[in-house]
Amino acid sequence: MLTSSHQINVNGITVDVVRKKIKNLHLAVYPPDGRVRVAVPLRIHDDAVRMAVLTRLSWIKDKQAKFQGQVRQSERDYISGESHYFMGQRYLLDVIAVNTKPRVMIKNHTTLEMHVLPTMTREEKEKLLYAWYRTSLKNILPAMIEKWEGIIGESVKSWGIKRMKTRWGTCNPTARRIWLNLELAKKPLHCLEYVVVHEIVHLLERTHNDRFKGFMSSFMPPWRHYRAELNALPLAHETWE
Repeated sequence: MLTSSHQINVNGITVDVVRKKIKNLHLAVYPPDGRVRVAVPLRIHDDAVRMAVLTRLSWIKDKQAKFQGQVRQSERDYISGESHYFMGQRYLLDVIAVNTKPRVMIKNHTTLEMHVLPTMTREEKEKLLYAWYRTSLKNILPAMIEKWEGIIGESVKSWGIKRMKTRWGTCNPTARRIWLNLELAKKPLHCLEYVVVHEIVHLLERTHNDRFKGFMSSFMPPWRHYRAELNALPLAHETWE
């Protein structure tokens, strides 16, 4: 797909403008810092983009204020006694030095036990925990995706997990491929399921129009509640990439 991107300034707000082969203008404000992005058809001039931003300026500023005021996770040092989350539950980290293969496991439903080599750095411990998060999601997602493929009546050709800074999930309807944010491993299971349903429904409807919302309400009636809960949970630390 042919695309081009640049930035413009509208009333002191930096706006990322992405031109691509689409039919309609799409404006969005992304966490964690309220970045503004406008995707527009190739033919749309910057003056029209400025007007679109100006007409939604109060909404943009309100979204940015919410992101700035939203609770964020403090930066983790990966030492014993820290709080870490898995599937919405809080666990206390217990770091144990070993001379065997490093690993992570849940103990007694309250403790996240991390076996590390004595020489491991903070970054290596973080990598170990996120590898465990990734493996855990890979164990959970196949059955969940298969369940909702059957309910929705659409099949996912491929799926993957990655850390994303601005989205909980993405869908490429043409390739029938979905991506889920690795950070979802920390969130409640029903929030993960909401994102899975959201992305599979995009195989039926690409945009977030009334048809899309109708599908969501039909397949998962409490979806708005799950979305609000997910978006109200603490964002990752500001250095999340």
